[in-house]
Amino acid sequence: MKFQIEDVTVYFPYDNIYPEQYSYMVELKRALDAKGHCLLEMPTGTGKTIALLSLITSYVLSKPSNPVKLLYCTRTVHEMEKTLAELRFLHNYQVKHLGPSARILALGLSSRKNLCVNPSVISAENRDSVDAACRKLTASWVRAMAIENPNIPTCEFFENYEKAASDAVLPPGVYTLQDLRAFGKEKGWCPYFLARHMVQFANVVVYSYQYLLDPKVAGIISKEMQRESVVVFDEAHNIDNVCIEALSVSVRMQTLEGATRNLNRMSQEIERLKATDAGRLRAEYNRLVEGLAQRGNLPITDTWFSNPTLPEDILKEAVPGNIRRAEHFVSVLRRLVQYFKGRLQTENVEKEGPVTFVASINAQVGIDQKMLRFCYDRLHSLMLTLEITDTDEFLHIQTICDLATLVGTYARGFSIIIEPFDERMPHIPDPVLQLCCHDASLAIKPVFERFQSVVITSGTLSPIDLYPRLLNFNPVVSRSFTMSLTRDCICPMVLTRGSDQLPVSTKYDLRSDPGVEKNYGKLLVEMVSVVPDGIVCFFVSYSYMDGIVNSWHESGILKEIMQHKLVFIETQDVVETTLALDNYRRACDCGRGAVFFSVARGKVAEGIDFDRHYGRLVIMFGVPFQYTLSRILLARLEYLRETFQIREGDFLTFDALRQAAQCVGRVIRSKADYGMMIFADKRYSRHDKRSKLPGWILSHLRDAHLNLSTDMAVHIAREFLRRMAQPYDKTGAMGKKTLLSQEDLEKMANGAGEMLF
Repeated sequence: MKFQIEDVTVYFPYDNIYPEQYSYMVELKRALDAKGHCLLEMPTGTGKTIALLSLITSYVLSKPSNPVKLLYCTRTVHEMEKTLAELRFLHNYQVKHLGPSARILALGLSSRKNLCVNPSVISAENRDSVDAACRKLTASWVRAMAIENPNIPTCEFFENYEKAASDAVLPPGVYTLQDLRAFGKEKGWCPYFLARHMVQFANVVVYSYQYLLDPKVAGIISKEMQRESVVVFDEAHNIDNVCIEALSVSVRMQTLEGATRNLNRMSQEIERLKATDAGRLRAEYNRLVEGLAQRGNLPITDTWFSNPTLPEDILKEAVPGNIRRAEHFVSVLRRLVQYFKGRLQTENVEKEGPVTFVASINAQVGIDQKMLRFCYDRLHSLMLTLEITDTDEFLHIQTICDLATLVGTYARGFSIIIEPFDERMPHIPDPVLQLCCHDASLAIKPVFERFQSVVITSGTLSPIDLYPRLLNFNPVVSRSFTMSLTRDCICPMVLTRGSDQLPVSTKYDLRSDPGVEKNYGKLLVEMVSVVPDGIVCFFVSYSYMDGIVNSWHESGILKEIMQHKLVFIETQDVVETTLALDNYRRACDCGRGAVFFSVARGKVAEGIDFDRHYGRLVIMFGVPFQYTLSRILLARLEYLRETFQIREGDFLTFDALRQAAQCVGRVIRSKADYGMMIFADKRYSRHDKRSKLPGWILSHLRDAHLNLSTDMAVHIAREFLRRMAQPYDKTGAMGKKTLLSQEDLEKMANGAGEMLF
């Protein structure tokens, strides 16, 4: 269907549209017109992605004078592929209606591991070794040697891509990662470097958050992007954590030992060069005297990670004299590693700010702030001079230089925390030195400043007013949409006590109480006998899940559950969990029914959907607070209180409830779906906790369901399931429309639309 929103003709590839999708598009257009940023919360399963894509692509088509580029950021490769598939569907529809003028180039960009087609490279086990294997075949000096000596291996795909030179282009169309690999194989070109090259010409680029938020990667990939871009962060409820991780570094004993090995190897290489090719070291020295830490435009294959600090904080001056010579720089790094080793041998937890830390480095090993700031660029330059290709071996020294550069650059928003052991296992010595970033607004600030519109959207952004404070920006539009439903297909309940009227909670003093464990078990036993197909249970942590499953096993509760349904458990091992999920789905498909035990904040809670019969009920056992004694968390809370005036309790509650909402939101994936949510903890009945859940869940939470015991919950579940089994009208004839056709939208445009909602 196609319809007007003010001066834009929107091409929407389906025959009907949900009212909330329409309102979402109207708000999004307001933000694009104002060239400002916006925050939009839209319930899961209401077609957020297609609404975003169709409005933004239609907006570009209707204003050809100023072409806007769309940078769409997802969290996982799976989400990236889903987005590109929707975009292809939309693109075909637009081309059918508008002809070839509507053609665009859209592609996904990912790491070499997901794009490489060279069988000898792709066989490496992790991302870093794939990158290194690629460099061994494509670095400029390797290719120069291969010209003289044909026995040196190079990558045929990259050589063909280079030979094609300016002919190596992607024709217009929408390319998923799989399409890029297929296209590369067919043409004999390298898909990774082709995609990297085409990103600057594409109308739509879909990639991961890190490519914009992590300065090390963004410096290489996103520096080309023009200002007239719309950036979309999808599923962005955890965006503050992504920003913080991008600027945090941790160093353990293994890192320091690895760094020492790296330095020894560098010293050997330097000695070898002195004997065979001293001119190369001299050329580097002269370049550094002139003040260039980087060599102008490197060939695309030689670019390594970029500087870990944000672009405007990189010094534009000469490298200090005492680290210009290669052997001097290596000895400075040795002293730095030695200093870190000394700091890790502490018995107590130590916490200090960057300024004190830099002063102490200077006092003890004579390395000043300016030398620290140049560590990263100087290391990069040295690696290129020494022509090192196996970069995966050098990650340790890279981490040390990362930390040095960050600590030398930023005086605020960070702290250094040294812990002699993990508090949860005090008898195992595992010292770690962490540089923790507390300020999420640091990493995202350049994104807000560089691009004209940034859209932050997710199904759980409640309370929506906290995000502008955490990320320190002013949105022009900030809206939370509700779900329009023809029947109440969501049934949230708050369960505060068991059948014996004892309160249930995972509060620290109650969690290991046998009464609470028994009541949680009885709740599940009752529910498996009433609810058909799949049930998903979320626990607050792995250790709590282990404990409670053990106690259920001893008391025979687990056996009772198994009589009704099979039980599958998420573990910290990715392969095991994937297998468990597959078998869980098979058990649900064949009608045996199954229960899946999972952990809030785990992989399953973040990215796996339990739609239709895979999830008819979600039970959230407890409130998933972070581990509140964690030193890093305490330091961050203190910073938030002093800088943004956000109270500790508010932040912790907000953080726990966005996780809980994320967990229970897994059951509803479309409007024809139905499911129940049980919040099993007495703390959910308190208004200050409950009010932080997203609006679309709260609007279905009745007062009668706020203080239930197990037997009442079972009764409500029976009633709800009976009601859901009745046939219903999908378009909503009872006065409120939930599917709008083109005529409805035209009526609305003429002012008669108020009666539809």
